[in-house]
Amino acid sequence: MAKASKTPEQKQYEQLEKNFETKRPVFKNCIKAFFVGGLICLLGQAVTYFYIYFFNFTEQTSSNPTVATMVFFAMLLTGFGVYDHMGQFGGAGSAVPVTGFGNAVISAAIEHRTEGLVLGVGGNMFKLAGSVIVFGVVAAFFVALIKTILIQIGVI
Repeated sequence: MAKASKTPEQKQYEQLEKNFETKRPVFKNCIKAFFVGGLICLLGQAVTYFYIYFFNFTEQTSSNPTVATMVFFAMLLTGFGVYDHMGQFGGAGSAVPVTGFGNAVISAAIEHRTEGLVLGVGGNMFKLAGSVIVFGVVAAFFVALIKTILIQIGVI
């Protein structure tokens, strides 16, 4: 199917649109995301060392309480409005770590609290979390299945 040629008005509008389009500082945004995400990961590492030092966890067993603590911190900071500012500044750097999951869950709960505790908070806070958990469980199942098959045939 041939592409229709643009009218002079359409071409003029495209040029006008290009003149007023906001130039996004992609490199600057990437740097900010890198540092915000890095600081979140640094805090997570500090929490891990806290559990290892004070509660005699090993490096492997400290991961579960560390994740729970980081999600709790994100939910707490979201409730106080701090995490939103971090998200505005750091973009994907604040959304990609596990703290972004906690932020997404509690943001939905805060947004729908006027609809009541059960139908508002309870019904809406797991809309995003539910799909993340389902995809995580399904992905873990397939990875475990592939690993089991590879072990059985002697590759691993």
